[in-house]
Amino acid sequence: MMSQPIVNIANLNLKYHNKLVLQDLNWVINRKENWLLRGISGSGKTSLAKAIAGLVRFQGDIEVNFDPQSSLPPLVHYVANWYQFKDLEGQSNFYYQQRYNKQATETTATVKFELENYGKKHQLQFSEAEKLLAALGFSDLLDSTLIQLSSGEHKKLQLVSALWLKPQLLIIDQPYNGLDKLSRHKLNDLFEAITAAGTQLILISNDKELPSAVHRFAAIKTGKLVEISADEHLQEYDKEEAKSIPDFLTETPVSSAENIIRMVNVNISYGEKQVLKDISWEVKAGEKWLLQGPNGSGKSTLLSLITGDHPQAYANDLHLFGNKRGSGESIWDIKKRIGLISPELHWYFDPLATVRQSIISGFFDSSGLFREPDYTKKTQAAELISYFGLTEYQDVLLNQLPLGKQRLAFLARTIIKNPELLILDEPCQGLDQQQTQYFNKLVDELCQNGTTLIYVGHFESQLPACIEKRILLENGEVKSVENILESV
Repeated sequence: MMSQPIVNIANLNLKYHNKLVLQDLNWVINRKENWLLRGISGSGKTSLAKAIAGLVRFQGDIEVNFDPQSSLPPLVHYVANWYQFKDLEGQSNFYYQQRYNKQATETTATVKFELENYGKKHQLQFSEAEKLLAALGFSDLLDSTLIQLSSGEHKKLQLVSALWLKPQLLIIDQPYNGLDKLSRHKLNDLFEAITAAGTQLILISNDKELPSAVHRFAAIKTGKLVEISADEHLQEYDKEEAKSIPDFLTETPVSSAENIIRMVNVNISYGEKQVLKDISWEVKAGEKWLLQGPNGSGKSTLLSLITGDHPQAYANDLHLFGNKRGSGESIWDIKKRIGLISPELHWYFDPLATVRQSIISGFFDSSGLFREPDYTKKTQAAELISYFGLTEYQDVLLNQLPLGKQRLAFLARTIIKNPELLILDEPCQGLDQQQTQYFNKLVDELCQNGTTLIYVGHFESQLPACIEKRILLENGEVKSVENILESV
């Protein structure tokens, strides 16, 4: 007698904010199968995962058959793309600069507190979590508060919790987002171990570095699930025809100084923990830099000094746009020269802003739109909305869009004022391969016009071609500074 499949989906129909994204979808997941699910942004991958986990409403049939003989918990556990957390008073309405605020860290749970509560809830042994923390290089962060973690560290916390639980079916949305190269390899080793112990995996990802345990591949196309081969998964999406960038972005930004950034022996500490140690770095106008380093190396803290968000900037020898920090310029004088995107800025953005309002807010460096823009600003926003293919979504709330389209709106917000300095911190998280290539090509075009660039990215294959220099951080120190030579 054949055993029942663990998941049997028949004629699934699902709407995402009144738009039908999955239509008469069928999928059978047999025992011992581990799947990779891919598809372009907005195709319905996350909606399908949430439906299997019982987190959203749908029409049709989803039958989940747990193995009664298994010692693993009879659960479908879904890991979202990013980690939603609350402070000790149950609030979750954080703002971007709050992560550098001492008072906020005092009202937010530590990693250890969060994990201990999770372990009690699911009756898990903390010693098992400690092994996972060590494997992902996360042990030193047990006493850090949740609000202090970078995007890669938040992802690791999600992964530790899920792998510790060992459910019969584990669905992970974008498991590799924000992880450095070593962490991705370690994670694949952990996936091999957990599948060998009986957990079945569904990974939602467009990445190519996968555990060998994943041996079935599917994509969502026009609302249906289509099984594909491993070779098809490795193929690129069809190239989208390039559009011309809006005229206002072809103008060279006015540089206020020869040195955009100059820092000498910068040190940042939280109590006894030193996060940045004797950092010296100079960025000249028009230079294109790649900032890299393992998770927890200090990249986010370094960027927060440049964007004016970190209060310890005043205690250091730091010049921005020709002015020493603390010499009279306000945080807004700095921000008006910078276009910024980061996972953290995205997390803490105003949930009530529409796509159009979110993009226009880039002129004012605000989290949402709180003043009426003039005609020129409205016109430039309309051009970018068209350029990024967001016209039909412009009056929709930003947080109601699929994540990839949210990121495109944020990218439009970042460049709308044609800033002197572009800081792109993991800008392509949540984008599919086609969107990533499209965006990096746009960055290359922008940077032909003299824009200064700092680009943070782990994936060497997903970088703009214009990058010419690299600074590498490790344990809060500068490990190397080098010119990136074009290969001939």
